[in-house]
Amino acid sequence: MANIISTVNVNGVRAAAGKGMLAWLAATEADIVCVQETRATDEQTRAALAPALADGWCLAHAEPESKGRAGVAILSRREPDAVRIGFGSSEFGASGRYIEADFDAVTVASVYVHSGDAGTPRQDEKYRYMAELGAYLTARTGDFVVSGDWNIAHTERDLKNWKGNLKSAGFLPEERAWIDGLLAVGYVDVVRRLHPAVDGPYSWWSYRGRAFDNDTGWRIDAVFATQGIASRAITARVERAATYAERWSDHAPVTVQFAQKIGEPLSDSHVSPDQRSGDGHLWADPVEHDAEPFGVLELRR
Repeated sequence: MANIISTVNVNGVRAAAGKGMLAWLAATEADIVCVQETRATDEQTRAALAPALADGWCLAHAEPESKGRAGVAILSRREPDAVRIGFGSSEFGASGRYIEADFDAVTVASVYVHSGDAGTPRQDEKYRYMAELGAYLTARTGDFVVSGDWNIAHTERDLKNWKGNLKSAGFLPEERAWIDGLLAVGYVDVVRRLHPAVDGPYSWWSYRGRAFDNDTGWRIDAVFATQGIASRAITARVERAATYAERWSDHAPVTVQFAQKIGEPLSDSHVSPDQRSGDGHLWADPVEHDAEPFGVLELRR
């Protein structure tokens, strides 16, 4: 299987390619890169990424039906065994918000959840998408990694200014409960499992003001995985640009490394202090397994 998976919202693939995405692709050790918000057609995406494709990257892309919105992709070092766009939704099948690909026994998906807008039809649309996506993810079996821009900060540790965003889309109780449901049915938030006791690490910062310089961010880009493959995750990091000027998106890549073998042990050499719980155990599991999966959103279907 691929042992390094990255995910990044590029905020427009044509702009990102010109700002530094191509240089990042040339330097990264990732085997698979899940991409969100290409905001481009298949032809435009391939043109923007032409140097990377010529260098050996393979591209699977879900073109958005709405011009200039959404669009997700999977870049990989080798051709996937199979690619599927969407998850069977009649409303969202052509929205360019979900794509998955098989690599041997592992399926990797790239997802882009709506940003929403509290109290508006845009938020209702987001809830409908979440309800359908949640049902699909619940039914999945086997080794499965779904990465992307979820546009939801799950807990107070996942955004700097949580007190000022209690009524904002991305931190609403219904959205946070949906993530609870995802964890309750067995998914693991890989980055949080590896970094249970830290604020962030944030992956998105507004271009406005000094949000990036002050690290006033949100952790809305996440890698979720089924239990078996999640247990093989050994490192996770956010590839935050060194300076504001070096950013090529308002998001930063989130990168997870997995052990190659299912039985490969996690040695202490892989473990940083914030990967330990207070009693010294590895990977304190924050999941409340008695939570009601997706219960809040059932009312909105």
